[in-house]
Amino acid sequence: MALQTHWIVGPGAIGRLLALRLAQHGQRITLLGRRPLPDRQTLVTPQGDVLSLEVITRTRPPGGSPDLLHLTTKAYAAEAAYLELASRLPADLPLVLWQNGYHTQPRLATRHPGPVLCATTTEGAYVAADDRVVHAGRGNTLIGSLKGGHGDLARTVASLLSASGLPTRAVPDIRRRLWHKLAINAAINPLVAHHRIRNGELRDTPFRDEVEAVIGEVARVMQAEGIAPPEGSGLDGWRTLVWRVVEATANNRASMLQDVLAGRPTEHVAILGPLCEAARRHDLATPRLDSLLKTLAKAQGTVPG
Repeated sequence: MALQTHWIVGPGAIGRLLALRLAQHGQRITLLGRRPLPDRQTLVTPQGDVLSLEVITRTRPPGGSPDLLHLTTKAYAAEAAYLELASRLPADLPLVLWQNGYHTQPRLATRHPGPVLCATTTEGAYVAADDRVVHAGRGNTLIGSLKGGHGDLARTVASLLSASGLPTRAVPDIRRRLWHKLAINAAINPLVAHHRIRNGELRDTPFRDEVEAVIGEVARVMQAEGIAPPEGSGLDGWRTLVWRVVEATANNRASMLQDVLAGRPTEHVAILGPLCEAARRHDLATPRLDSLLKTLAKAQGTVPG
């Protein structure tokens, strides 16, 4: 399966990182966003190297269609962005979803008629200017279909991304991997956004008790959904996972905190919504998760979804 042309919808940090890494590897890239951006984009690598590359940036899609469509918008904007393009997309066009949470993925996997892959990444990147993205930290990416199919496509995309400098592995259980990341994000992002603190401050009083309360609720929801932690079992397994990430990212400002400080919408619905919805399905009480969802929604003048 030859993949040469890519449309990347959403020129945020991950979208631009993906665009420039693929362009560096000789792929033909069109970067689609809401406002015009310079065609010459700069990538600052983790080693401090500065690479200047030409990519096509547009506010409207060009003629024809790509070999692969990457949707890299924030979760709350993903469905609207897809619908703007849907009528002109070939029915068999592969779609890759790069959103946080577990809100957009099942919806678009059902809506899109072609193959749909979901990606979850720990690559660190941030936008420094309209023409510059910084690849701040190396990570790993996992990719696969929610129902475990499209294995050949997942392996092809993983190989292409790996060759482009973004180590990627195709997995048959991406749904479980997305729930793992959701658990981490739910225990960290809403609290640091609400309290406006760095990740590492969650280890301190009184925030530590709040994290533990969230982990306890997340663990019960995960058990009901049949999702085991990647290591250990039960509550201890989830505690190990979350606190390990807190330690590893102690100096970070989580993306949700960055959005709050910049006055942008946050992904609270995509991260907390699936957990609260699952809790209702299983008749579980999740007062801390419910409270965080309502608090963040109220702060942005939205209604919890």
